[in-house]
Amino acid sequence: MERFNNKTVIITGSGRGIGKEIALRFAKEKANVILTSNEKLVHETCKEFNEMELKASSFEADVSDKNSVIELFNFAEKTYGEINISVHNAGVITIAKVEDLTEKEWDFNLDVNTKGVFLCCQQAISKMRASGKGGSIINMASGQARDGFIYTPHYAASKFGVVGLTQSLAKEVAIENININAICPGIIDTDMWTYNDTKWGEILGGYKKGELMNDWVQKNVPMKRVGTGKDVASLVSFLASEDANYITGQTINVDGGLIMS
Repeated sequence: MERFNNKTVIITGSGRGIGKEIALRFAKEKANVILTSNEKLVHETCKEFNEMELKASSFEADVSDKNSVIELFNFAEKTYGEINISVHNAGVITIAKVEDLTEKEWDFNLDVNTKGVFLCCQQAISKMRASGKGGSIINMASGQARDGFIYTPHYAASKFGVVGLTQSLAKEVAIENININAICPGIIDTDMWTYNDTKWGEILGGYKKGELMNDWVQKNVPMKRVGTGKDVASLVSFLASEDANYITGQTINVDGGLIMS
């Protein structure tokens, strides 16, 4: 399919993992993709895309820094013109018992996961308003925006914040043909989940490397499998398409039935 032919799409946190799969999905549907991350790896990812003859450019940005976000959106506009779709996927997590959780960890999670999404939404809305053509914004929340997990109150708070932010902004800009939705991935096979599996396993005890994730999936996920970046990318591409024009302010799970609400 070529639903996004010549549409300009920004995907934060797209050097690897879920973000890379989202970017690849858009690029294969002929979009102009802006890959962005705070890691130099994003330039290697862009090179991979270009070698596949996909339209992509890369830009290093820190989503928790307003000036960096402004530079990112200006770069995208200068490179490809009007911005049509903005996917705010960059995220971090740390895991600690409540008495060991530091203020630095709290601020780090909220700065990237919540403030970062807000700053990107702010710029995306500004650019879409200026074009007068509307657009689609997709914010990455988490299953922990539905049900907080043990040892991650800061992460859960940051992702619950993404849901509230999405709803509030969606109401503000709906009349301007700007749709804003959020996604809650469940257990997805990424570097982040590998960290989660290791750290939770250490704190809970009794688990060998890789056992916690598999045990959790078998006991709690009706589909009995771990999700993939492609599973998430499929939902993102739908929400960004014309098929979802009458959908805004929603938060949708992609988790194999882990949380049904």
